[in-house]
Amino acid sequence: MPPVFSHGDLRLYLLNLLDESPRHGYDLMQALSDRTGGTYTPSAGTIYPRLSKLEEEGLVTKTVDGRKTVYAITEAGRAEVAARAHELEGIEAGLADSVRLIADEVRGSVREAMKSLRADLAASAQSERDNADRDRTGARASASASGGDEARQSSREQMRRAEAIVAEFRATVRADLRTHLAHGGQLAADVVDDLSRALDEALASLTRTLR
Repeated sequence: MPPVFSHGDLRLYLLNLLDESPRHGYDLMQALSDRTGGTYTPSAGTIYPRLSKLEEEGLVTKTVDGRKTVYAITEAGRAEVAARAHELEGIEAGLADSVRLIADEVRGSVREAMKSLRADLAASAQSERDNADRDRTGARASASASGGDEARQSSREQMRRAEAIVAEFRATVRADLRTHLAHGGQLAADVVDDLSRALDEALASLTRTLR
């Protein structure tokens, strides 16, 4: 998954946010999440070391307000933001591209998982129909109790197989989403909507197949 900020860009972007207004650390993390549509939320371990470095460079100051530490830009910091305005424009453009790429990757992962689920469910349903056809043929040839037992056993095996397929799909999607979040991303509402619609389509297809 591509990084949202290139090397050094986050430092300048933090200065830009502080140029808008003084903020404490959580405000900065939330602002970054808001500016990226929820696809990037930095950790405290990412933000605070950079703020400390900016303070050492004389570009920001900090004051304690109750239990919060508020950071404010200095005149030297404003001068740097003004001097690098063209770089900020490039960061904004690159940020929009990165957000689109991350969202596309999550959607692609969901689509591939849904495609695999539909194929597995269709194969399971077809296998169930084939078994049912064989059971009916066997029933016409012989009314023995053993034939009925075999049919029931086959159905139970196919049920276990279908449950395993669904469980594997669920585990795959959860793993992909957790990996996305672990890389600093968040789930946009439209991505979850896509997943919901795809699941509804898969369920409707399975219902039609089993009728």
